[in-house]
Amino acid sequence: MKFWSKAFLVLALALLALPFAGLLLWSLAGEWPWPQLVPATVSFRGWTAFAAMAEKFLEAIVTSGLLSSAVTLLCLLVSLPAARALAYYQFAGKRLIEIFFISPLLAPVMSIAMGVHMQFIRLGLADTLPGVMLIHLFSCLPYGILILRDALLAVGSQWEDQAKVLGASRWQAARYIVLPLLAPGLVAASVMVFIVSFSEYILTFIIGGGKIVTFSLLIFPYLQGGDRNISSVLSIIFLLVILLWILVLELLARRYTGQGRFFHL
Repeated sequence: MKFWSKAFLVLALALLALPFAGLLLWSLAGEWPWPQLVPATVSFRGWTAFAAMAEKFLEAIVTSGLLSSAVTLLCLLVSLPAARALAYYQFAGKRLIEIFFISPLLAPVMSIAMGVHMQFIRLGLADTLPGVMLIHLFSCLPYGILILRDALLAVGSQWEDQAKVLGASRWQAARYIVLPLLAPGLVAASVMVFIVSFSEYILTFIIGGGKIVTFSLLIFPYLQGGDRNISSVLSIIFLLVILLWILVLELLARRYTGQGRFFHL
């Protein structure tokens, strides 16, 4: 049994590593004729192009990182009370509210963007950073609410109730009981929301009007143009930024809760 478990683990890791290996090879590929498994020649054109425009790309990475971090924080602040209500309370229309919360996942992104864009123009939020933050928050809320709801259901309310019976205030119960127990769910929701916001293109382009330049906006033209060298380099940078953010989140969560590793980093 142990042998098969290890074999499946190795297979899963290999399947996960295969796309990353492909990105690395394409970032260094010069000529790569079919059906060769590796490039015939090596070229650093993609990395040279990135270095030549490093200032532009780094500025977009910082903008994307700060934007996605702010959206993640706002999403957690809004999602947690909503998820708590859905997890612990019974009320009329609860199922309809759950459907309403996940509705952004069911509607086409373009339809949402065009409908919201007209209202944002009237409100003066179009082509602004707050407008982009709000539309990202709208698209990320379903992930935050659903993940935290399931996490709260797994934790249960009995520990918080017991703390209050023993004399703890609501803040003390939340600070010392609920949040440490909920930390894995908060970390999972934060990672998911950050990735969704960081990789958002259509909503950023339409609501931001090209004035809010994120890293995704810079990657898309190279993907659309079929430039695999530069696209692969930018994709690798994209993944490294997300991994760095996850590492920082891991360190903060471990320092706050004193628990073990969440991502085994």
